[in-house]
Amino acid sequence: MKKLWSWLWRGTLYGLALILLYQVWLFAHVCWWIKFNPTSSAFMATRLEIMQDADPDATLQYQWVDYPKISDNLKRALVAAEDAKFVDHEGFDWEGMQKAYEKNMKKGRVVAGGSTISQQLAKNLFLSTKRTPWRKLEEAAITVMLEAVMDKQRIFEIYLNVIEWGNGVFGAEAAARHYYHIHAAQLSAAQAAKLAAMVPNPRYYDKHREASGLQRKTAIILGRMDDAAIP
Repeated sequence: MKKLWSWLWRGTLYGLALILLYQVWLFAHVCWWIKFNPTSSAFMATRLEIMQDADPDATLQYQWVDYPKISDNLKRALVAAEDAKFVDHEGFDWEGMQKAYEKNMKKGRVVAGGSTISQQLAKNLFLSTKRTPWRKLEEAAITVMLEAVMDKQRIFEIYLNVIEWGNGVFGAEAAARHYYHIHAAQLSAAQAAKLAAMVPNPRYYDKHREASGLQRKTAIILGRMDDAAIP
């Protein structure tokens, strides 16, 4: 029995050491990205793999652009649509999460999410698409890391460049070119609002660009943009 407990204790210690090393690896990447731009993300890699299963020659549409070269219209639209308290919170919008939970309970299914821009970035950069309790815990840990070492503008800059906007379309520049054949800096308020409305289901809206639901969401976001504070 003592031998069994000894092995269990050692196994637990090894497991904790591996978890700690993984957190250090994550934190090292976060620190690196303070100054250096990510060239990909876990979610981008997953989508490319899926696309190449169907077409081995498939590639992603992606090009990094610096924060000043992205239209303020798009920045305001995304804050208005995804995270109205982005500049004020420290990674988590507890009130928004509570409202989303209550709405989902009322509907009996998931119809609203309470994730902030920081949480979405944490998930996109590092995590798989599988929804597990472990993933949510890791998402929270990475969110804390991002908020601890990066300012809001840097978090938002990376988010704007890695967010999915269609089948194989990632980042503001690729989205602006894919949908409007212009640069991200040239997006109008109406164009930006429509792109922000696509975020929850970008691959669907890539194929259904005139969907009535998309038009309604675009109008709502457009009406909120003037009140959106951006870093």
